[in-house]
Amino acid sequence: MTAISPWIFLGLAIVAEVIGTSALKLSEGFSRLWPSLVVVVSYATAFYLLALTLRAIPVGVAYAVWSGVGVVLIAVIGWLVFGQKLDTAALVGMGLIVAGVLVLNLLSKTSAH
Repeated sequence: MTAISPWIFLGLAIVAEVIGTSALKLSEGFSRLWPSLVVVVSYATAFYLLALTLRAIPVGVAYAVWSGVGVVLIAVIGWLVFGQKLDTAALVGMGLIVAGVLVLNLLSKTSAH
């Protein structure tokens, strides 16, 4: 049996965190039960998967990818689902975040492959 790549764990951790953050918006300050429960379960799952990720990927690299991809995904969800506006500066900033994550993963020797 092949071991699961730590990058898969990191990707799933990011998805869980994005689900939790989206539910956080829907929880209306934890005043709605079901979205609040989704927040707790999603964040617990995200941190568990992140902990598994950190067995093989350096914490700085994992957190840079986690936060960068998470920021972009949440901004896109905010735009698509919640009707939040993204101006040119926001789009440029997110492009720079994506570029930074790509540089870190493709060019840095710090990243575990």
